[in-house]
Amino acid sequence: MFQLRTDLAIEAREIFQSKNREELRGVEVGVEKNKNYEITRVKILNEYGEKKLGKPRGTYITIEVPSLKKADQELKDEISKVLAKELKALIKPSKSMKSLVVGLGNWNVTPDALGPKVIDKVYVTRHLFKAYNKTEDETMSDVSAISPGVMGVTGIETSETIKGIVEKTKPDIIVAVDALASRKMERVSTTIQITDTGISPGSGVGNERKALNEETLGVPVIAIGIPTVVDAATMVNDTMELMVSSLKKQADKETSFYSMLEEMESGDKYEFIKEVLAPYMPNVVVTPKEIDELISNLSLIIANGINISLHHGIDLKDVNKYIN
Repeated sequence: MFQLRTDLAIEAREIFQSKNREELRGVEVGVEKNKNYEITRVKILNEYGEKKLGKPRGTYITIEVPSLKKADQELKDEISKVLAKELKALIKPSKSMKSLVVGLGNWNVTPDALGPKVIDKVYVTRHLFKAYNKTEDETMSDVSAISPGVMGVTGIETSETIKGIVEKTKPDIIVAVDALASRKMERVSTTIQITDTGISPGSGVGNERKALNEETLGVPVIAIGIPTVVDAATMVNDTMELMVSSLKKQADKETSFYSMLEEMESGDKYEFIKEVLAPYMPNVVVTPKEIDELISNLSLIIANGINISLHHGIDLKDVNKYIN
């Protein structure tokens, strides 16, 4: 069966529903609607749910903010606090907890630079804990951060780099940040996904590497991702869906033309589109033209959320003193 490209669990569920017209067994879904955002919590409970959605079992929290691309400071701060609240629920931080924040991606490719940009704004304290020989503090937690780059730049598998750091620093939790891919343009740069299942580096630009998760690293991994790209073939496929739907409304139901449109499956169209595009622009992804500004704003929102959630004694006002 074909699979439209997406890293979002919420979209994988939507694709399943559109094809099967039913809720998926082995998956629990809850929705929380607010004025400026909507939170969808998808829990994959068993192997059946894993197989049907193509995602590891675990919790997937999606924060959708339609106006995030043009957010003012008030909305940015609100979403940072929402993100921090969701992270705290997954991480369950303590004063003595040691954290490693990993910014995945290629800083030379703007749509893939979300992780490295976040690392620039994370408030790191491990060196201070070491200098003063402390194991806990009333305000701050022991936080370290790394942006390991990508294999094409470093020649080193990202998982190998992170595993070496984990063995040396022995964190209690890893928070990994990466760019993702969506199947809908309206979710690009407006959606934040948080999951306790880890992440595959490079998935947003179609260059998946070895997964970073508790199984491979021996430490729980919380992943935060924002879709920054859409597969070009997926966009063309959606356009064709709209065209076919429009033609069906105008065609006579008794004609062979209508029957042909009725029998045209999404998988057939998608594979046909990929085949046609292959000689001219294979593996092309599309990103907004203002992606530079978006990545800058989104990285600040993510970093603020991480800082508030990991450092138990500070809030957004304190964090903004250190980050600009």
